[in-house]
Amino acid sequence: MAARAFCSQKSSFGARQNALEQRPGARFWFHQNAKRSRAVIGFAALLGAAMTIAAAPALAQSNDPNRTQAEIDCLNRATAAADCAEDETKDGSDGADSAATGAVFLPALIVDLFPNPVGGGQAPLPTPDPRRDPASDALPPPASPADAAAIQAAAPGGPIVSPSDLVATEPPRAVVGDFVPDEVLVTVDGDAVQQIAASFGLEVRSQRQSQLLGTTLVRYGIPDGRPVGVVLAQLAADGRTTRREPNHIYSLQQATAIVNYAFERIALDSKEASGENVRVAVIDTAIDDTNPALSGVIADQFDAMPDVPIEARDHGTSIDGLIAGVGALKGMAPGARIYHARAFEGGKSSMDVILAALDWAASQDVRIINMSFVGPKNDLLGVACRNARALGIVLVAAAGNNGPKAPYGYPAAFDGVIAVTATDAKDGLMQQANRGPYVFLSAPGVEMVAPSGAGSDVVTGTSFAAAIVTGAIANLLHAAPDRSADNVEKALADTARDLGPEGRDNDFGYGLLDAKAAEAAEE
Repeated sequence: MAARAFCSQKSSFGARQNALEQRPGARFWFHQNAKRSRAVIGFAALLGAAMTIAAAPALAQSNDPNRTQAEIDCLNRATAAADCAEDETKDGSDGADSAATGAVFLPALIVDLFPNPVGGGQAPLPTPDPRRDPASDALPPPASPADAAAIQAAAPGGPIVSPSDLVATEPPRAVVGDFVPDEVLVTVDGDAVQQIAASFGLEVRSQRQSQLLGTTLVRYGIPDGRPVGVVLAQLAADGRTTRREPNHIYSLQQATAIVNYAFERIALDSKEASGENVRVAVIDTAIDDTNPALSGVIADQFDAMPDVPIEARDHGTSIDGLIAGVGALKGMAPGARIYHARAFEGGKSSMDVILAALDWAASQDVRIINMSFVGPKNDLLGVACRNARALGIVLVAAAGNNGPKAPYGYPAAFDGVIAVTATDAKDGLMQQANRGPYVFLSAPGVEMVAPSGAGSDVVTGTSFAAAIVTGAIANLLHAAPDRSADNVEKALADTARDLGPEGRDNDFGYGLLDAKAAEAAEE
């Protein structure tokens, strides 16, 4: 039967060839299409052979016009092949005709051209087109790079457009460190905050004018699950954005303490120590301002995370007490005026919260900002620190408690920030301290008594060493208010007691703080 079908097709094919060749100009068309036909027939033969081997259950396909309906039904029936053979034998057929058909089982040919990602993950979500006007379904024609300026200058009332498609102009960012997984921080010039959100499928979660950044800082949410690195790369194509960063997470630098010791290694006469009227900002946890050590010490407070309930007060209370505490737990610079910004809860904070605290601190006309926390490098934080230093503010930060092989800790590793590591009662380096060429100075920070929310506690960490240095600087500025930030930094470096290899090194920096010698150094 298969042979009859093939011959019938061949005969018909020859008749069509003769008819076509009698038409003017048809011969070339026919030969070209004949080639295509032969290719198709050859491909079908290969598929038929493959499916015969596979022998998967499926619907059989036949072009034989001489088949009876019963034969076709038999081939298409979802029963065993033996049943069909038995039926044909009853009809007087030997069954060979059926076996010779080489029936093609189509479902066995179907493959998944769009498989799920390896590992069973979801397929990438489509990203919105930045040229689309949210109020319209119409999509304006794509813009060439030459048209970018014209598009960006489009009338404010016109369609919301972007200089380019959402196809990123740079590879997706590899984001280092912990960060909020569905947010990005973007600085925006002008009034394009909402337009950018619409263009890139984002939502505005907060925005404010930043004094230290000199522009509008926007916290955009990513509602569709795109990775932060992808969104940062997409936003880089839009000239209305100036800086684009992850909303990094930062941690307070407090280590577990064991035993007690006092300020035995501090080269400062406690009877003469004073930071009177020196304005110092501290960015930390909330504080227990009822602690006697902080009586009259706090000039003002700012809550950079008012929607988060306060649960912890110990770390911030200890930092303020070490800097300017009074009474039995006297700090390094009693009389200093502390401007305290709450920016941490549970030991953690995010970049947008810290930037808000820094802006507030700068607006208080402070001379020193203490930052006893560490996180990954973030360009927005770097700009804020650089501009604060340009205002004459001395910046002090913890070097970090993440161990000798840890990456650099920021903000300590930024230029213009005094990075402080911690030493113990025998001037040994705290084992958990970060190392690196950014370490500037060493100070006591292991097992010290300090005020806390519960009254007092024994504390350890580069956080507290940074507070000791901040207090020492307050003494310097009290004695010589005209000292510049550069002069203060030089005095600390020139008078530090060398502890490690000669000169500045990655462990101790310039060496151990000598507050008395620094105060005596020339301005």
